[in-house]
Amino acid sequence: MIKTIKEQTLGQLGGSGSVLARQRRDHAELDRLMDHYALAGGDERERVLKEIVQLVFSHAFAEETVLWPVVRRSVADGEELTSRVEEEHQEINDLIAEVEALSPGAPVRGEKIERAFSLIRQDIRHEEDLLLPRLQEAMDTARLRRLGAAWEAARLTAPTHPHPVIPRRPPGNAVLGVPLSGYDRSRDLLGGPIGQGVRRLLTWAAGLLFAAFTAARRLRKRS
Repeated sequence: MIKTIKEQTLGQLGGSGSVLARQRRDHAELDRLMDHYALAGGDERERVLKEIVQLVFSHAFAEETVLWPVVRRSVADGEELTSRVEEEHQEINDLIAEVEALSPGAPVRGEKIERAFSLIRQDIRHEEDLLLPRLQEAMDTARLRRLGAAWEAARLTAPTHPHPVIPRRPPGNAVLGVPLSGYDRSRDLLGGPIGQGVRRLLTWAAGLLFAAFTAARRLRKRS
C-alpha cells in the first residue's frame, strides 16, 4: 500500500535534500501560515497573506517547471495526476489575482481568500497522498535528491504572484516566468506594485521571448 509522504520519516523520503522532503517542508509552512492568518488581524494579517502568496506561487512554479514533467515521464498515470493538480493551481491563480485586485476591506475578498486556502489544502493532500508517493515508487534516493536540487533552483527564480500570461507547462512557463519573476521580486522588496507600465513591458517582452523560442523549435524540427 502506498503511504502518504506526510507520515514518512525524513530518511524514508530520501533525506532533507530529496524533492519529497522539500515539498513537505513547503506544505507544512503553508499550513502554518494559513492557520496564523486565521488568528491574525489588521496589518499582521496582510503581511501573512503576502507570505502565503509568495510561497504558493514560487512553489507551484517549481512543481510545474521541474517536477510534473518528470512525473509524466516516470509514472504510468502521471498525465492524469498532474492535470488534476494543474487545474487546482489554475483556480488558485485566478482567485489570488482577484484578491490582489481588491482592497483589504472589500466584502468579497475574505470569501475568495478562504476559497483559495481551501484549494491549497486540497492540493497539498492530493500531492502528498497520491502524486508524490507514486513518484517515490518510480525513483531511487539519488534521483530524488537530484530532482530536489533542480526544484529548489527553479523555486528561487520563480514568480511570486499570479500572472495570467504564464502557462502551466514547459517550455512556456519557464520562458515567460523568468522576466516576470524579476518584476515580482522587485515588487515584494519595495512593498507594492512597481507600475502597470513596467509590468506590461515585461509581459510583452516575455511573450516575445516565448514566440521566438517556439519559432526556433519549429525550425529545428523542420530541418
